[in-house]
Amino acid sequence: MTQKDRKARNRVILLSVIGVLALFLIFQNVILTESESKTLSSGQKPAEKDLFDFELPDSNISRALHLNLKSAIAVNNKTGEVLYCYNADDVRPVASISKLLTAMVVLDHYDPDTVITITKEDATRSARSLFRVGDKVRAKDLLHSALLQSDNRAARALARTIAGDLEKFAEMMNDKADDIGLKNTRMCEPTGLDEKNCATAADCARLINTARTLYPEIGRITSLKKYVFKPVNRKNTKKLVNTNKMIFSKYKVKAGKTGFILESDYCLTTILEDGLGREITVVVLGAPGPQTRFREARKLANYAFKKAG
Repeated sequence: MTQKDRKARNRVILLSVIGVLALFLIFQNVILTESESKTLSSGQKPAEKDLFDFELPDSNISRALHLNLKSAIAVNNKTGEVLYCYNADDVRPVASISKLLTAMVVLDHYDPDTVITITKEDATRSARSLFRVGDKVRAKDLLHSALLQSDNRAARALARTIAGDLEKFAEMMNDKADDIGLKNTRMCEPTGLDEKNCATAADCARLINTARTLYPEIGRITSLKKYVFKPVNRKNTKKLVNTNKMIFSKYKVKAGKTGFILESDYCLTTILEDGLGREITVVVLGAPGPQTRFREARKLANYAFKKAG
């Protein structure tokens, strides 16, 4: 065998080894990506045991505690007992709580390292944002931005990339709501800026719990205090801070999402754990101010844990 033939053979062997290693790494990446959340493929419905449900009483349970808001509920997560409810079945705008459904649909089609470019379409009606048109951002960083700091450009960019347009994505959100038993929830876009994105306090309690069960990544992200990342084409890092200020309370936040537009006032759905390991779900809709929302949520949590025994 000539030296030229040996070099050719060695080159073939080297390329074969590189090819095998590349396939192995791709396979490993697919496994890691799929293991991040218990996601549902298109058309697949969650098992009944994965759904969080409870029976609403025939009337409000609210005389023992007065709260400055439009609608609220507190549920014992272990027993399913409704500890407090006030207009919990009234359909209201829920603002960025909508992004929980957005995240669920995103995670059904999730590749965390996909790079997405922020467009002018994404920037519509979202003057306050971490992102500029032209920013190139990984999907995982956009998901953190949408859930942790409620960034609307991030939510739109993810929805547009997955469905092609926001109307189609809203249909996917509504299909998801139907799959998990949210009978009084309807969405028309992924951010919550539209007042037609509506639900009830009871459905918001079901939503946050089912989201956490089926998609552990949602619970992980929304229980963070902060997150730091850097767009692919920018030098400076960006820091996200959780909009759910219950993260700084005496309770441990297991999952949660805030929301606000003028039509909804200030909203919150969250799962809290106390020092004894007990969990309750607290939903506050229609509070008149940003701090009032968390003050009333703390009052409701204190009352609910005491009543849970």
